Amino acid sequence: MSGFDPLRLENQLCFPLYVASKEVIRLYHPHLTELGLTYTQYIALMVLWEEKSISVKALGERLYLDTGTLTPLLKSMEKKGLVTRRRSEGDERSVTVAITEEGLALRERAAAIPERIGACLPLPPEEAAELYRLLYKLMGELK
Repeated sequence: MSGFDPLRLENQLCFPLYVASKEVIRLYHPHLTELGLTYTQYIALMVLWEEKSISVKALGERLYLDTGTLTPLLKSMEKKGLVTRRRSEGDERSVTVAITEEGLALRERAAAIPERIGACLPLPPEEAAELYRLLYKLMGELK
């Protein structure tokens, strides 16, 4: 067989995306362990640090997570005292999640994580910015 083989691993865009994602998230692990967080809890907190309160549906849309993933995640965060969940008074089907004082306090402890992770990445700032731009373009096109 000669020429381009679409089923060769090195010809798959999904493979380097998968490995890079897995390895970058692995870099977060020791920093998040210090805070008692998983990566998914961390990204949920980032949204809540911004919004303070948000519907579970909107949070799922921001994080590209379905409710089957989000519900146990938020229950765990609620048990840790980081968030509260409340059913909407106007619509029983809608649940709002809000950050607690304890959840807000973690923001200060997490503030150095992005810089620490950035220092571990083998990309100069302009290449990192280009990768960021391309990934967000891909995310927007696939949504």
